[in-house]
Formats: sequence, C-alpha cells, structure tokens
Amino acid sequence: MNHVVLIGRLTRDPELRYIAGTGTPVANFAIAVDREFSGKDGKKETDFIDIQVWGKSAENCANYIGKGSLVAIQASLRIDSYQNQAGETRRATRVNANRVQFLDTKNKSEKRL
Repeated sequence: MNHVVLIGRLTRDPELRYIAGTGTPVANFAIAVDREFSGKDGKKETDFIDIQVWGKSAENCANYIGKGSLVAIQASLRIDSYQNQAGETRRATRVNANRVQFLDTKNKSEKRL
C-alpha cells in the first residue's frame, strides 16, 4: 500500500505548466507540515514537502490556492532513479497528489496577511 495524507500550508504559489505534445496540466508547489512532536529545545519542527498534481486538479490549484493556503493532500510516493554527471545512481522522492482539498475559504486573489 502506498498512501500518504498530509495537511499543511503552501509555502509558495503553485507553478502550472503543460506537458509538451500532450497538453497535460501539471502543478508543483510545496507545503509546510508541522511534526507532531517537539525537538529537544521544545520547539515544533516543520517539514517542507514538494507536491506534484496533474490534470484538472493542477489547474484548480493554480487558480484557487496560493501561498499560505491550508490544504489536505491525498497522495502516493514516487521514487525516481537517475544518474548524475559522475555516473552515480541517485534517487528522488516525490509526493504525487491524487486529491487536493482546500481547507480555508480564502481566494487566491485576496490579500494574505
């Protein structure tokens, strides 16, 4: 089973692009997710997680959410392998969103404080 659920705030506006040849929309953004526990200094730690979403959901994200928006992400993890310039095999982990739910009612056009 490969199932991830995250709730956090966007750290930047979604970047929408279209795949050449197919015209498939894809949006990339990151969310800040607080960990459930505190560090030794008593402060909460935060993870910054890159998200990728495809299709109509990508266009909706680009149009209706922005930096600071609270979202819930239902996703799966993708592990991609590639070779760097030195010929070493590297892996990159990506969160591939199946569903993005907008949790606050602010419009992207509204000024965020």
